[in-house]
Amino acid sequence: MARIAGVNIPTQKRVVIALTYIHGIGSTKAREICKTVGIPAERRVNQLTDDEVVQMREAIDRNHVVEGDLRREVAMNIKRLMDLGCVRGLRHRKGLPVRGQRTHTNARTRKGPARPIAGRKKTV
Repeated sequence: MARIAGVNIPTQKRVVIALTYIHGIGSTKAREICKTVGIPAERRVNQLTDDEVVQMREAIDRNHVVEGDLRREVAMNIKRLMDLGCVRGLRHRKGLPVRGQRTHTNARTRKGPARPIAGRKKTV
């Protein structure tokens, strides 16, 4: 089992797919990493040599912000917005959608499950 950036990546999958299990690496960055290290796209993780795994690990550490550092950076950006008191920060603070989506209906993912309004009676 290969361990890159603190994540155990699956051994039976292709390298390009397995790299996307690391937070901060999508399919485009995964293809780019494989290209720089010189690993063909159809290779599986269990077919990699130890040297290739080390090369990938070094390439990721050198060129990309991933996992804990990326999560910390995103959290700090959101905290900065909330401390400033700008509109985006207030929306984060209230747990509402930040990017202009409608909230009259929908937005249940951000707002949570619907709560009944006290004092209203159901009409039959």
